[in-house]
Amino acid sequence: MELSSHLISSSAFDDYKVSEMRLAEQLIGKANDHSLTLFDRGFYSTGLLHQWEIELGYREQKQYMLGNRLTLRSRRPDMIKQELWGILLSYNLVRYQMVKMANTLKGDYLPYQLSFNGSLAHIIRLLVGLPFSSPGAIPGQLKHFYELTPSLLLAPRGER
Repeated sequence: MELSSHLISSSAFDDYKVSEMRLAEQLIGKANDHSLTLFDRGFYSTGLLHQWEIELGYREQKQYMLGNRLTLRSRRPDMIKQELWGILLSYNLVRYQMVKMANTLKGDYLPYQLSFNGSLAHIIRLLVGLPFSSPGAIPGQLKHFYELTPSLLLAPRGER
């Protein structure tokens, strides 16, 4: 996960029998050059990686996107993997839109300073309404969409 945008840059998942250490090995070499990799406890080898704040991304996906559902809909392993990739793709599309939204703000704001839940709701409202819009109305709707971005700013984080 890239820290300022929270975009997922790489992912690995497998059967529950496969350890996190084995999955982390799959990500070696996928980290961007000149990037900082932070390790969580249990990852004692510098060859294995675990990105900081990834837990926030998991929470956003589980709570906000999936509504706290504890199970996936699919039952076959290949379909479960397809569903997981779909969740990651959807998450990255929302996060990418948040990057664009943050770039419209006056000041030095980063995408993680926007509310994920608020942004997701804002994006869904736009997407639900677009099929009922005339093509000529869409530019105005997009302009209004970006004008609402300041309302999505989070309060500054306190010192840790």
